[in-house]
Amino acid sequence: MIQFIDDHKDEFGVEPVYRHLPVAPQTHYAAKVRPRSTRAVLDEISTEKIHAIHKANYGVYGVRKVHAELHRNGQRVARCTVERLM
Repeated sequence: MIQFIDDHKDEFGVEPVYRHLPVAPQTHYAAKVRPRSTRAVLDEISTEKIHAIHKANYGVYGVRKVHAELHRNGQRVARCTVERLM
């Protein structure tokens, strides 16, 4: 949502868009200055590894096998996280 508003703020402005959303405009400004969450950073790293494993195995590995391969490589990621990221 933040990215969408940034893309269209020149056309509509930030505050007018937020009048139609159930979120305060301060949320937009706060999201721009706060650091990325730990989960977002770890998800980005895990996603890269998941894509590499998936591609290395001809794109046929599913969640179960990708999760097992991550564990064999020493990357401890919950299976539900692998599901979410795939």
